Amino acid sequence: MLDITGEVAEIVANAGISSGLCTISVPHCTCAVYVNEPEEGLVHDTLALIDEIVSGQEWHHDRIDHNAGAHLGATLLGNSVQVPVEGGNMVLGTWQRIQLIELDGPRHRRVNVTLLGD
Repeated sequence: MLDITGEVAEIVANAGISSGLCTISVPHCTCAVYVNEPEEGLVHDTLALIDEIVSGQEWHHDRIDHNAGAHLGATLLGNSVQVPVEGGNMVLGTWQRIQLIELDGPRHRRVNVTLLGD
């Protein structure tokens, strides 16, 4: 689990837009991006919940490369989030952070940041 909020905030600040939308996405099938609090217990609980939902099954995809759980966990969390931009900054709640979750790694991952605004 990586908190990527700072890196994304820097991209937004350097873009020079005052209001709009910031889309953060990952072009991978076994990692996800989501917004939540990065508190250690919650991170542990998130990983445990995904594991509880996807483990212990005989998934058809496991016949290929034994990472169906990673694919399914990424499907549950999603590969993108949108954050509003106002005043040149992302609008996030007090405890909200943008987090990248690796479900089949470690691997090199790419994060795309797309901005739409004035």
